Amino acid sequence: MSRLQKYLTGFMMMILLSSTAIAQTENHFQFIKKIPGKYTYFNVDALENIYVITPDFQLKKMNNDGAILSTFNDVKKYGTPSYIDVSNPLKNLIYYKSYGIIVTLDKLLTFRNSINLRAKQLFNVAAIATSYDNNIWLFDGAALKIKKLDDLGNTISEGQELTLFGDNIPERVDFLANEKQLLLYDEHKGFYCFDWNGTFKDKVIPFLNWKNVGLSENAIYGFSGNKLLSYEWQSLNLKEFNLPEGLSDNDKMKVVNRKLYVLTDDGVRIYSID
Repeated sequence: MSRLQKYLTGFMMMILLSSTAIAQTENHFQFIKKIPGKYTYFNVDALENIYVITPDFQLKKMNNDGAILSTFNDVKKYGTPSYIDVSNPLKNLIYYKSYGIIVTLDKLLTFRNSINLRAKQLFNVAAIATSYDNNIWLFDGAALKIKKLDDLGNTISEGQELTLFGDNIPERVDFLANEKQLLLYDEHKGFYCFDWNGTFKDKVIPFLNWKNVGLSENAIYGFSGNKLLSYEWQSLNLKEFNLPEGLSDNDKMKVVNRKLYVLTDDGVRIYSID
């Protein structure tokens, strides 16, 4: 048995044996408001600003009341965005995976610069995120390495080759980063933990098949079926919240500051979480 397999086995036994590891909770959602509109994409930053893409490919930044703070009109320049990273409210990243382009915007959604990853010999970047020191993390799927880039696309640092995936290199991963954690999520294997050099810490949190995963100061969260799942770092508690009626993990959802944001056909719905 490999060291990683031993860790996974031990981790699961810890959860099964601990009386506080899994906590069942009832429905504790209270509808607050709906911000009406037709949107094809949304995200929410730590200040509870809401970012949406309209059907005519405008990126709009709104406050929690739906007032438009700023607009970026050139979203379609490199095709349809694959992801918009808003983990740093002062610096937003738009990633166009099909073209290998990262566009950086400031807090007013003003264009700062673009990075052509292919020109930097990066041809299979599965995911990106803003780093704690205002640079850019990415997962290089060709080299199987975590790398950190500056705003010009120059590599500042990189971790070792990630042989932990074996021959089963994930087609899709989620990158989660804040000032405390750096995680790579593969829904078939779990959350992989890294240090600030992009080096794997030989630690996997094996929660599988979560969707819309996110990271807060004290927990990771995701959605499965009709439940919101939250795992707290300190207590090792896995909490389950029954989602409001009619919602499931097929919906686009985010959790920020104990609020649930849901993208629907007619706008963005906001719920408090007790």
